[in-house]
Amino acid sequence: MIDSHAHLNEIEDVEGALARARAAGITGIVAVGMEVASNRATLELHHRYPDLVYPAMGYHPWRLTPEGIEENLVFIKEHLSQCVALGEVGLDYQAKVKKKLQQEVLAKLLEIAARENRPVILHTRFSQPRALRMVKEAGIGKAVFHWYSGSLEVLEEIVAADYFISATPAAAYSPPHQAALEAAPLSHIIMETDAPVVYQEMISEPADLLVTARELSRIKRIELSQVIETTTANARSFFKIF
Repeated sequence: MIDSHAHLNEIEDVEGALARARAAGITGIVAVGMEVASNRATLELHHRYPDLVYPAMGYHPWRLTPEGIEENLVFIKEHLSQCVALGEVGLDYQAKVKKKLQQEVLAKLLEIAARENRPVILHTRFSQPRALRMVKEAGIGKAVFHWYSGSLEVLEEIVAADYFISATPAAAYSPPHQAALEAAPLSHIIMETDAPVVYQEMISEPADLLVTARELSRIKRIELSQVIETTTANARSFFKIF
């Protein structure tokens, strides 16, 4: 299995977490960044665990500051070629950062991804329609709407554009997330943990991808083995991890 989205730099015992992930059958983890410091940390983790950790580099709307934009964009321009994806990036219309500024920065990030021909991992809280429009306009070939919990109408457009959504352990209890996973074809779903996010008082780690897999199997009414086989193949193709 491949955990397509984890903040490994935020995990306290990362060495232990990676050992437990291997034991659980995790063969790849896409480590996402949120700003220069975490981007640098994901690259370091990839160098330490090249057969398990695959770096993605991003600039999260939560970390966006006017004075930090240039430094982050320059770092990503210089290092994205070493990564399997751009991410985590996107829009968050519940964040305090002005929407216009978020959109301007995301547009610049998508330009970099298009130039480097990298897939994009998108955070789109309360902003899915605009984010979808922006990735289309930027000519992004591959995008995944991380932890999708938006409308089913926009989900139809995401699938029609041949983009993906990701399933998380929140599939155990979140009705909007469950509805999206039920509606989306398995061919357009990849799995993740978003570790170390807390799910119902459980601090997650990559080994908890088994929770995601079991819940997705339940929601889709498909055998667990088929869920694992298909979503792993999806992730390998999406990130070019072979």
